[in-house]
Amino acid sequence: MITTKFVNGVRTKHKGRHPKHRTVNEWLLLAVAVLCGIAVFAPFGLIILNAFKSSKDYSSNGPLSWPTSISFDAFVDYLGRVDFPQALWNSLLISTLVAVIAVTLSLMSAYPLGVGRVKSSGMVLAVLLVATMLPHESLIYPLFYGAQATGTFNTVWSVIIVFSVLQAAYGTYLLSSVMGAIPKELIEAAQLDGAGRWQILWKVLVPILKPSLSVLVVFFFIWTWNEFYIPVVLLSDQSSQTIPIALATLRGQHNIDITVLNAGSLLSLVPTLVFFLLFQRTLVRGVAAGAVK
Repeated sequence: MITTKFVNGVRTKHKGRHPKHRTVNEWLLLAVAVLCGIAVFAPFGLIILNAFKSSKDYSSNGPLSWPTSISFDAFVDYLGRVDFPQALWNSLLISTLVAVIAVTLSLMSAYPLGVGRVKSSGMVLAVLLVATMLPHESLIYPLFYGAQATGTFNTVWSVIIVFSVLQAAYGTYLLSSVMGAIPKELIEAAQLDGAGRWQILWKVLVPILKPSLSVLVVFFFIWTWNEFYIPVVLLSDQSSQTIPIALATLRGQHNIDITVLNAGSLLSLVPTLVFFLLFQRTLVRGVAAGAVK
């Protein structure tokens, strides 16, 4: 498409671009993406929909109807049953410390495995990979008696220590693979310049690994936040319980108030949603950096 423009009284021709028409395959992909988005958002939509209903409204009209009136009774009831500020603080403390400690342990453990000359490093990585695949049910008995023996039972430190080690096993496996792909010439050049092992780690490798480290911090935080089985065994006291355990206490022996459970679920999702939105760019940059060689 050619358009005519007048610049300083001079007639000029400008070749424009034809508007791009979507193909059938692109429309199909767009439709599939929209359907997947609806399927992912549907559970969150139901939580929001039912959190602002009264118990009578939910019993009369069901979970799929719009609220007849906006009610905050479920939130008031939830906050009255559960010490939400304490549970929120415990979850934030545990998740943050586990993310920081696990990434630090992963970095320090992966350095000799990925760059150094450790004998049978492949076997060590295989053991770490198997450790990440073990179900938590197989670990709960030694963890329970170990927490009792060390005096950390019913304290947040029992969960922090356990998950720092478990997450570090996966982080070591991942970071050692990334370090193994770094050109050896880069490390040799730093050694020729007089850099020691500690300087090579922090001044050469860490700047390269920043995207991967950022992704691990985000993943470790979210994974630890959502953990339930091990914390519910090691944290039986209400003062040390996390948000998932606080939600579980809403389930009675014979009945359960769905609106209160939805209100508690919505409140528990807000911190992780805020965390994800704050570190969304960091996560995208880390994934993109890992995809580009």
